[in-house]
Amino acid sequence: MHSFTEATAVQPTADGFRADLDPQWAVGDKLHGGYLMAVVARAVAGAAGDAHPHPIAMTTTFLRPPQPGEATVAVELLRAGRSTAQYRARLLQGGEPCAESLVTQGVLDDAAPWWTGLPAPELPAEDECLHLPSNPPGAAFPVHLLDVVEHRLDPAGLGFAMGRPSKDGLVGGHLRLADGTDWDPLSLLVALDPSPPVSLALGIQGWAPTISLTAYVRRLPAPGPLRMTMRSAQVTGGRMDETALLWDAKGALVAQAVQLAAVRP
Repeated sequence: MHSFTEATAVQPTADGFRADLDPQWAVGDKLHGGYLMAVVARAVAGAAGDAHPHPIAMTTTFLRPPQPGEATVAVELLRAGRSTAQYRARLLQGGEPCAESLVTQGVLDDAAPWWTGLPAPELPAEDECLHLPSNPPGAAFPVHLLDVVEHRLDPAGLGFAMGRPSKDGLVGGHLRLADGTDWDPLSLLVALDPSPPVSLALGIQGWAPTISLTAYVRRLPAPGPLRMTMRSAQVTGGRMDETALLWDAKGALVAQAVQLAAVRP
């Protein structure tokens, strides 16, 4: 099992960065969207350097699913200021674009917020939540991501596993990196795309591929598990929105995201 740092490693080349996409960071045979964003973000951080080391905002449109193995990331500086820098980045494989990102880099800290209107959610303790296995009996496909990112979910949102979906469009729980590594601004991008999709809680079976995802990283996370909630406002036209929120072990909001995913009700 490769660590997150190893799985997202990039090497600079004459025209960008080279990556080796890891098959374990996948859902079925499709590489995980948050993982692909983290690979791209690591390349952008490499281009930005110490002046703007952290991704603070990132929007990625997924064009086609890449295969595990070699890929490249092309990075273009759009503007660099004192507090932020904006980049365009493209993940390519075999010369074909797989994902296109706009990334704003800056500097994050762990200072307390000036104001917050969104306290950490009340969830059952980790040991009272269900630890999701990567390949349970009867599963349509393995979710290898669950071997590298531990998901312990609130049983209240898992009725779909017994044929009784909650139909409330809400999933919540606790997330940890399985190798014990603490969360950082790059790995938060993976946590912002948790499994399973909210569509299962709505009684919609099958894969929900991400069309576009926008992520905001708000602060450096404290060591320890994340608390996560994810909900949908509407499913229409074969598409579903999902809003994910992450709080660190100190109860601080550290990241948020909204994505549009394809579903087939």
